[in-house]
Amino acid sequence: MRRSVNLRPSRVDGGLRALSTAANHSVLWMGVAAAMSLTGPRARRAAIRGLLSVAGASALSNAVLKPLFPRRRPPAGTEEFAQRRGLPAPRSSSFPSGHSASAAAFVTGVALEYPAVGAAVAPLGAAVAYSRVHTGVHWPSDVVVGAAVGGVLAWTTRRWWAVRDQEPATLGPDHPAQALAEGDGMVVFVNAGSGAGDDDTRAEVEEHLPRAPIVELDSDGDFGDQIDEVVSARSPGALGVCGGDGTVVTVASAAVRHGLPLAVFPGGTLNHFARDAGVGDVSSTALAVAEGSAELVDLGAVRIDGGAEATFVNTASLGGYPEAVRLRERWESRLGKWPAAAWAMVRVVRSAQPLPMSIDGVDRSVWMLFVGNGRYSPSDQVPMSRPELHRGTLDVRYLRADRRLSRLKLAAAALTGTLGSSHVYVQENVRSLTVEVAGDSVALATDGEVIADGRRFEFRSETERVVIYRKI
Repeated sequence: MRRSVNLRPSRVDGGLRALSTAANHSVLWMGVAAAMSLTGPRARRAAIRGLLSVAGASALSNAVLKPLFPRRRPPAGTEEFAQRRGLPAPRSSSFPSGHSASAAAFVTGVALEYPAVGAAVAPLGAAVAYSRVHTGVHWPSDVVVGAAVGGVLAWTTRRWWAVRDQEPATLGPDHPAQALAEGDGMVVFVNAGSGAGDDDTRAEVEEHLPRAPIVELDSDGDFGDQIDEVVSARSPGALGVCGGDGTVVTVASAAVRHGLPLAVFPGGTLNHFARDAGVGDVSSTALAVAEGSAELVDLGAVRIDGGAEATFVNTASLGGYPEAVRLRERWESRLGKWPAAAWAMVRVVRSAQPLPMSIDGVDRSVWMLFVGNGRYSPSDQVPMSRPELHRGTLDVRYLRADRRLSRLKLAAAALTGTLGSSHVYVQENVRSLTVEVAGDSVALATDGEVIADGRRFEFRSETERVVIYRKI
């Protein structure tokens, strides 16, 4: 503090005053988060974690620690220092620094999700923390402890909101496929209704695979029938798909039927399968096609009421989620997809009714049930990533409704990061699963789309069923 007092006045003083003022009420961090949210889904997720961390750190430091540990602010010191400081001394306790806690919380929260961006905003956070000493409103120890509080609190968000692993899933053994230079011999199916309606991914596919004809699927007809007609007429050596997960699973099923390898290009909104399988980059997948580099992946299958099987590449679900999908589809033309999805989930949670069923012969009452293709992680929280897609595993999770105060216990476990030890949250890894619903038929959703109603659902994993092009 003495060294800070003895510094000569300079233009830096005004800059640090402005920076310190900008950080009041976390306005600075909200602005940074808004800018980050415009650059992509990963940065948006990092911004949200950063702001949630700021909210927790600010509440802890200002509402709890300051009243518990009252401390006087530093004295004004010399007249020159008082003029240079230019900030009114806050009346609250000096210990700890709320600005420093918020700065460290934001930087740490962002770094957990996106280390490169966290490193980029770290100097800004350090400057905010130092500005509190330079302007004379905090002791250095206030800043150090405040930063520690913010960093630790941001780190603890991992317990109730898992950090998504950016590494792709491990796939099955290598399975060399036909090498198709520039896509010669491949047909790529495109669903123009997937995603945000832009043609960026399609343009990349055309650029990297100029010899592969592009076939646009007609949304008014059955996709499977259209694909079969094209395969019969052209006899391709491989299939490609550019669309969302619903389109991917349709083309993947066709690839299995015709014994052809598959190239996946992300053209949907979320692209869960492409991201998890490590085929999100068009140029890398095109190179794998040219080299014939491919691996095997699992496919999930479900037989409904003893009829024909349906397949899924990500998840199948019963309970509240299919109803939320139906409401979203009804409202999204008026509200947009994301607002419609959020409002649909609120409506479903408020009005959800327990679903009585038998799970492999054991009677249960559940709020909702998920069946994932492959092993998801973490097992004791809401799943965020998929580390494996090749061991014939179904990741089964359900929320029990036959426990007293189950919804309240579920909410408490989710907020405290104790889902793994909660009696209302069940997670199992199995190869097959049979679910029989008591009462009326219920809707089944696969890969985010409602496909059918039924009472008996037989799930199984088709191990290493799809040959997928991936650069090894």
